[in-house]
Parts: sequence; structure tokens; C-alpha cells
Amino acid sequence: MEGTQITIVDHELSSETHNLYDVHIGSATTIETLVTNSASMVSSWISDTERIHRQNLRDLIVGLDVEWRPSFSRNVENPVATLQLCVARRCLVFQLIHADDSAHTSLADFLRNPDYRFVGLGVAADVEKLLLDYQLSVRNTVDLGDLAARVRDDRSLKSAGLKGLARLVLGMEIEKPKRITMGRWDTRWLTSDQVRYACVDAFVSFEIGKKLINGD
Repeated sequence: MEGTQITIVDHELSSETHNLYDVHIGSATTIETLVTNSASMVSSWISDTERIHRQNLRDLIVGLDVEWRPSFSRNVENPVATLQLCVARRCLVFQLIHADDSAHTSLADFLRNPDYRFVGLGVAADVEKLLLDYQLSVRNTVDLGDLAARVRDDRSLKSAGLKGLARLVLGMEIEKPKRITMGRWDTRWLTSDQVRYACVDAFVSFEIGKKLINGD
């Protein structure tokens, strides 16, 4: 199976705090992606998301992923650099490492909402790191490996990677280049390749979670 074509368009906003991108997956799907370190932009993204999905807020599914700069020293672990959230065709890439503490207020309320389900692969480790690094608590998490194993009645799926789950559940081939995975996620200005990678991981997590939970 050939890889799914994924392209990105940079809106090149003249802002020090945020930028917008369109990530195109195939010919039919466009994900509006906000990259920011701004508290007000995070609050706006959250309020817009809740407004758009106000009819289904009690069952909101949110794809969640994090990235950080790899450490090659056994005694050093770098803090989370970016938090990615995706709901439907809207994605937030929040540069936590470059934000001040005030940016966490509305985000903390969003992450603690018991009606929202935050889905991701290895999500327990991600939210533990968010708590340790930024005191951000995520109340209701669903691990995609555990969910797939239960829904598909196949215990081997507990150890499946995101690529494998995307192929099995969505029929979608995604690439996870090591040069991006192991890159400088703490840089102030993310590359288009990094934004595309971060967006796709959160989007695919959302889509897998939605399909397994709702049977879509």
C-alpha cells in the first residue's frame, strides 16, 4: 500500500506568537492547524472548538500527543516542548516550552473536563510527563492500543504502533521519519515538516479513537 499523500500550506502570518497552516491529507481532508505559544490564542482555539461542537460536548473526543527534544544522556530528560490537540479538522500545536504560565489556565480547565475523552497511543506516559513538567492534569484518557485490542478482540494490538493502527483502523499509510521524530522540538520556529508531523499524529489519533469508540 502506497503512503497517503500529505502536504502542508504555510499561511506565513506576520506574528511573533502564532502561525496557521493547512495540512492536506489526500485530496479530501484539510486540517486547520494553529501553532502558537500564546495564552489568548490557546483560549480562542478552545472556545471555538467548544462552540463548533457544542451539540456533542458531553462526548467530545480529542486526539492528544506531545513532543520533546530527545536526550542522548541517561541522566537528562528534556521537558515537553509541544502539546498537540486535534478535534475533527482542527488541530492545535501549543509550544508549551515557549509559553508563560498564564497560558495554562484555560488549557488546564479543558484537559480536566470529565466529559472529554483524550485519546492517544501511550497516552498515560504523555499525560504523566505533562503533569511533571507543567502541572497540567488530564482527567479522562483512552489508550488507543488498549481500545483497539478490546474493540477488535486482539490482544496483540496493545503493542501496535500508530502506523500499524492507522493502517488497520483507517486504511491509511503514514510515515514517521526518524529525522523528524528525533529533531529539535524545542526550537522557537518549527519547520513545516515538524508541523505536518505533529498535526498528523494528533489527527490520526483522533480519527482512530472516533472510529473505535463510535464505530464510524
